[in-house]
Amino acid sequence: MDAKLIPDGRVGLSGNHLFLTLSAGLSIASLIGDWISGRTLLSGIGLTLPLLVSGLLAAGAGHWAVPLLRDLKAGQVIRQDGPQAHLKKSGTPTMGGVFFVPVAVLVALLWTQFAPSVLAVSALTIAYGAIGWLDDWQILRRKSNKGISPGMKLALQIGFGLLFCLWMFLTQPISITTLILPFGLSLPLGVLFWVLAAFVLVAESNATNLTDGLDGLAGGTAAIALLGLGALIAPTSPDLMVFCACLSGGCLGFLAHNHNPARVFMGDTGSLALGGALAAVALLSHSLFGLLILSGIFLAETLSVIAQVGYYKATKDANGIGKRLFKMAPLHHHFELTGWSETQVVSRFYMIGGLLAVFCLLSN
Repeated sequence: MDAKLIPDGRVGLSGNHLFLTLSAGLSIASLIGDWISGRTLLSGIGLTLPLLVSGLLAAGAGHWAVPLLRDLKAGQVIRQDGPQAHLKKSGTPTMGGVFFVPVAVLVALLWTQFAPSVLAVSALTIAYGAIGWLDDWQILRRKSNKGISPGMKLALQIGFGLLFCLWMFLTQPISITTLILPFGLSLPLGVLFWVLAAFVLVAESNATNLTDGLDGLAGGTAAIALLGLGALIAPTSPDLMVFCACLSGGCLGFLAHNHNPARVFMGDTGSLALGGALAAVALLSHSLFGLLILSGIFLAETLSVIAQVGYYKATKDANGIGKRLFKMAPLHHHFELTGWSETQVVSRFYMIGGLLAVFCLLSN
């Protein structure tokens, strides 16, 4: 296998080989999952075929969409206070979520013949993608890193989230408000379900958004989490399993253009949609505990930001200057600034995501 020499003299996987390794790994994992459950590639409803079809279509759509985004001058505005190595990425097209998310959703809808559950999670996914698109568009229009206000973004996320929760409550008024716990335990939540559901939707989408900071990072970790969630819910929710497989495949198709060095970024358009999709499927399939495990990478990224801000405020001196817990947050930037290359950070996060998925499935 070819390798590339990174600045400190160590040898690491190139972005292209990292993408191919992830694609092969997820394909093999889906085949194993289908084999264990008694499915074959061409019979029954399985993970593998939706994953492959969606991935190929999304990759094909990218060959048309990426040049179009470049012609429309939808170039990413890079933070000046971020890692200096990222400044060279300025101008790389963003809003990549506009091509791979709709492709994956459409494949899932057609594959499941517009099953009500898939329609609902698809609507939530597209709605969160639309919030992200509005944020990306404002950033491009203003030529700065400031999109829509945090308050407006949060209000839109909560609003669409509550509409999704209302649909769940009307269609599954009894069972949906019960929280399923490990070891066969359950906890009736009643009205508290609304608070938990809204929190999960907003937190998961924003956590995925925070993870979108390196070439291939958010797309790859989301693909792993989605496939793991699809395998987890396969016995009880086959339609939602297909949705997860399609969206995981869509992420792989996107990574064909986003692996290092990226030719396009997903932007908030993609990251908010992916987080919303994960949360919506977990809520509808009673898999919140599984989602917590599968989202370990996203959780760590979020906690690193919270810890960084809290520690900085707590350690402010007389001049109003505090100390930093990490070299930079989110966590992936901290590892970058300690000397890891982008591909090293991404590959290790992929491995952790894969281990979390295996642990989640084995502990189920």
